[in-house]
Amino acid sequence: MKTSSSPAGIRRLLEEYRRAGRSIGLVPTMGALHAGHESLIRMARERTACTVVSIFVNPRQFGAGEDFERYPRPLERDEAILERLGCDLLFLPPPQALYSASDSTSITVAGLAERLCGASRPGHFAGVLLVVAKLLNIIRPDAAFLGQKDAQQAVLIQRMAADLDFPVRIAIGPTVREEDGLALSSRNSYLGTDARGRATGMRHGLLAALEAVRGGERAAGPLRRLMRGRMEAAGFAVDYADVVDGRTLEPLERLGGVVLLAAAGVIGGTRLIDNIALRLEGAAVEEMLLEFPEWSRYER
Repeated sequence: MKTSSSPAGIRRLLEEYRRAGRSIGLVPTMGALHAGHESLIRMARERTACTVVSIFVNPRQFGAGEDFERYPRPLERDEAILERLGCDLLFLPPPQALYSASDSTSITVAGLAERLCGASRPGHFAGVLLVVAKLLNIIRPDAAFLGQKDAQQAVLIQRMAADLDFPVRIAIGPTVREEDGLALSSRNSYLGTDARGRATGMRHGLLAALEAVRGGERAAGPLRRLMRGRMEAAGFAVDYADVVDGRTLEPLERLGGVVLLAAAGVIGGTRLIDNIALRLEGAAVEEMLLEFPEWSRYER
């Protein structure tokens, strides 16, 4: 595995792959790699000839009072994981390699960025979209690999890439979970023993809503109350427990088409998120990934 900390350096390393006509896959991360990241790296290795992983704890997506300073940065461990998985290139830029004090460009996706997590984390997705746009421009991958766990982020990046005609396929990988169902997250390490035991209440709420849908429930209100009730019973301070259109993220009154059951809340001082995406066709209910290649003119 080769490593570069500068945009010019990583471009030079990528030239040999481009000259050979080899496809390039990007897995953007903030490090503290876990099995969820590993699954995306394996996807990239299966689908492209060169796998690039970026590790960058992006200061632009952390709000005031959030955990930027204490976000885990186990670089040696991460490098060992990447070596084991057969990663080809590691892009490890410092903040000054991507940002300068004179920057004045921002990116937003109107509407989608203000809902769900965006409502309680103003500016968060502007920071996410800016750094992802930079990475796509620097790396110029054929495909980028994102996780379903961050569903709103995945939808926003697909919409941005389609609207701005990035020549890249955005591929979504399934959420990877602990044995008890808790979605893997770098922030799970913050949880104490008691909070960790109760954190599965979010997943239980989502599963209860899923079973209600499979049982015929199509009104969104009862599903929201069911999810929120399970989360509150577990001790969550609920940010949201919502039922939205999986493409537009607009709140639904009745379910149909692509639906996202989404939840976020704080337990033991740690903010967690999770979701289940569904496709409803008549009485059929199918879990799905929020991957929409049809949005992109590049795909067509």
